[in-house]
Amino acid sequence: MPNPFLKKITIALAAVGPGLFLIGYNIGTGSVTTMAKSGAQYGMSLFWALVLSCVFTFILMVAYGKLTLVTGRTALFNIKAEFKQGWLLALYILAALVIGELLALIGVMGIVADLLQEGIRMITGGTTVSTFWIILVLSVFLYVLLWLGGYKQFEKVLTVFVVLMGVSFIVVFFMLKPDFTEIVKGMVPTVPDEPGALGLIAAMAGTTCSAAVFIMRSVVVAEKGWGVNDLKTEKKDAFVSAFVMLLLSGIIMAVSAGTLHVMGLRLNNTVEMISLFEPLGGKLAALILIVGITGAGLSTVFPIVLIAPWLISDYTGKPRNLKTPMYRWMILGGLLFAFGSVFLKQQPPALMIFSQAFQACILPAVAIPALILLNRKKLLGNHRANWKLNLGIIAVILFSFLTTYYAIVDLF
Repeated sequence: MPNPFLKKITIALAAVGPGLFLIGYNIGTGSVTTMAKSGAQYGMSLFWALVLSCVFTFILMVAYGKLTLVTGRTALFNIKAEFKQGWLLALYILAALVIGELLALIGVMGIVADLLQEGIRMITGGTTVSTFWIILVLSVFLYVLLWLGGYKQFEKVLTVFVVLMGVSFIVVFFMLKPDFTEIVKGMVPTVPDEPGALGLIAAMAGTTCSAAVFIMRSVVVAEKGWGVNDLKTEKKDAFVSAFVMLLLSGIIMAVSAGTLHVMGLRLNNTVEMISLFEPLGGKLAALILIVGITGAGLSTVFPIVLIAPWLISDYTGKPRNLKTPMYRWMILGGLLFAFGSVFLKQQPPALMIFSQAFQACILPAVAIPALILLNRKKLLGNHRANWKLNLGIIAVILFSFLTTYYAIVDLF
């Protein structure tokens, strides 16, 4: 007889499949790097930016989920069909998201390869494996999964990665015993007057309240097969997703704030994070952290590689059949970008911060159409947005302009 408790957990996870998919997509090595860097440099003083990003993420996930469930059409197709010259806006969003995600893929796989290289070195007592071979093995593994699987299989794989990541971060949090007093004291909201601080805030917003998440949200609820009768389920799923994003990102930030910040240590890259935490929690804590961040990275790579085929299907309104030759070639082409870190001089964490700040600049182009479309009676009928959802989306738009400004100021 199966364990009733485990059965209940399995049913609960299945009910929030799209949410788990987006948690895996959203919390990757970029989130880990950004949140850890923020905690080490500024304690918890930028926690406000994370909270706002997660609240706004919930609002736009609900918005785009509702738009898809009521109209039966995905996001880019709605934008293309419902606006004059909408094809141009939809094409811009598609191109910007694909370019941003390919940049992120280079950074993610570079960081994962560096971490696994460090993990192998720690376990074997000094053996070094080239990052090229690590990336090659991971790419072949992912391509086989994508070749054989469909959405339900992807959801199961992402669930494993998300659970692995979550458990690892929580275990490391208690193993390192961070200074809780420092964590609580540091929660007073501030905007540090230092070079790079505005870019870090933009990166935090970009990695959490990401334009790609909302466009992908539309696709995954459609893949789930939900309809207009599932609006309450979709809202609950979005809440679980946003809350877990806040919890895990907050834990990562708190670990750095309660240890590295207290000790006056700065964090420049993810591998450095392992070397800084190893003396505090021992080799076991370092290895668990490597497992957690690797899980986070792979859970992000999986949807990133799918983004181009899915968004093209979204834009054209064609079925999302990943087993067609064209889409399989596109997935293979996407995975080739995973080797970028082997050949580029730019460090993977720097690429991640840049790609996240770049994502923040796309958010207004995704939030404003949602506000307009959700208030069209001809399109949504009695399911138009109420004043609460409208107010929430307007707040997201204002926040998106702020983070775009921060990103531009920091980049130039």
